[in-house]
Amino acid sequence: MDNENLDLGLTHIALHVCNVEASVQFYREYAGLHDIHSRGDDQSCVGWISDLKRPFGLVLLQRRGGPVRRWLANQLGGFRPALAHIGVALSSRAEVDVLCEKASREGILRKPPRDAGHPVNYYGMLADPDGNNLELSFGQVMSVAFAESINRE
Repeated sequence: MDNENLDLGLTHIALHVCNVEASVQFYREYAGLHDIHSRGDDQSCVGWISDLKRPFGLVLLQRRGGPVRRWLANQLGGFRPALAHIGVALSSRAEVDVLCEKASREGILRKPPRDAGHPVNYYGMLADPDGNNLELSFGQVMSVAFAESINRE
C-alpha cells in the first residue's frame, strides 16, 4: 500500500461490548451511524460503524472469553468515568429533544437536554447497551476549535 492510500491521524475509537449487533443497532438508531465493516470467528466479533462524513469510525469489539473474562467484565462493567462519552452532533435542538425523549421512555437517558452555554451549547446524554455514554448535541463548535488550532500551526 502506498502512502497516498493511508489514513493518517485519528481514525477510530474502540469499545468493548457484550453484543455487537445490539450495539450497532443502538448507534444506528440514536447516532445515525452506518455499518462499514464486520467480521467474527469463534473468539471475537467486530463491527465498524461511521457517520460516513469523514474517515473516522467507532469499532465495537465483542470477545467470547471464558468464565474468568466474563467475571472480570461483570465486575468492571460499572466502573466508567462519569464524563467519558462519545459525542455526536445533530442538526437541531429538536432532534436532540426527540431522541432524548425516546431514550427516557426506554430508560437509558442519563442527562436530559440542557444548554450549557458556549462552546458546549445544547446536549443530552444516553447510555448505550453496555453502559457507555453517548452525548447528542446541537451547536457545539469543535470545528471552530479545530480550524483555530490548524491556523496556529
